[in-house]
Amino acid sequence: MARFTFDISTSLDGFVAGPDPSLEDPLGKGGEQLHEWVLATRAWRESHGREGGEDGPDSELTARSIRDAGATVMGRRMFSGGEGPWESDPNADAWWGDEPPFHHPVFVLTHHEREPLVKKGTTFTFVTDGIESALEQARAAAGEKNVALGGGASVAQQYLSAGLLDELRLHVAPLLLGGGTRLFENLGPDVPHLEQVEVIESPAVTHMTYRVVR
Repeated sequence: MARFTFDISTSLDGFVAGPDPSLEDPLGKGGEQLHEWVLATRAWRESHGREGGEDGPDSELTARSIRDAGATVMGRRMFSGGEGPWESDPNADAWWGDEPPFHHPVFVLTHHEREPLVKKGTTFTFVTDGIESALEQARAAAGEKNVALGGGASVAQQYLSAGLLDELRLHVAPLLLGGGTRLFENLGPDVPHLEQVEVIESPAVTHMTYRVVR
């Protein structure tokens, strides 16, 4: 059965972004270190039109996630790093240039209406009527494939609190950030129960997959 999945890298002390995030440094101070493991993989580099990269369990897991996803839901921050009306967003055309790495439909959560943005291989649709609507549209677009959730703690907390997420994949990097943004906050009184279904280890990171039990 197709699943709604969320992948995120975290530090050993529980932070998914470092302190003081900004448009110039969206992952906060030290936050980019959380993703060094995936940037080194052959699968990630191929999906971004780059050569080289390392094979192994990290690349295999990344390739599986890319292959299984038929649509993505993401927060406004992941799309552009901005907020407010689109005309005042300095990065309204998004981070990824003319050929984003998704190659499937992407649904962006926002409070501000906008016509779809068509790029090579990817169309971004802007959803203003809530997280349920975005997921419903993404599921229809994905067909039998999974829907991936993209973004940081805020959008994940919304879907976890609403009981809509099926699978959570934590990629634990062996470093301490000492501060920043935590994933498991602001979940409300009904904290979800997680059931571990897979652990994959490598020298660079430990991958832990959990099923969200409703």
